[in-house]
Parts: sequence; structure tokens; C-alpha cells
Amino acid sequence: MSRAAVRRYGGVWLMIAVGLAIVGVANWHLVSVANMSQPDCVAHLRPGDGDGAAGRYSAAQSACSPAANRSEAR
Repeated sequence: MSRAAVRRYGGVWLMIAVGLAIVGVANWHLVSVANMSQPDCVAHLRPGDGDGAAGRYSAAQSACSPAANRSEAR
């Protein structure tokens, strides 16, 4: 292999490594932000209370207990 070929392939591998590092850092950032953020409970229809025909949909499974929602409403 000539020196020019080694340099060309070395540059290609370097660009691939840099690209993979960027993707890895971006994914790490998205996962860390998702784990750090915890949205507050919001008022919503209880499971089974929705009417899809009328455009009212309920949560499949609520992460907030009804007692927690009542205490926040006060």
C-alpha cells in the first residue's frame, strides 16, 4: 500500500470514528435529559372515561394517583 492510500484510508476511518462519537454523545445527551426530566401531573380523563367518538381520549395508564391530583388542585 502506498503512503497516499494509507493517508486516504486513515482519513476515512478518522471521519467514521468522529461521526460515531458525535452520534454516541448525542444519544447519551438525549437519554440523560429524558431521565433527568420528570413532567408534572396534569389534569386528564381517567382511564376508561374517554369517548373516542367525541374526540375525548383518556390516558392508557396514569402515572399520577388521583389523590396527588386533588392535593395539587387546592
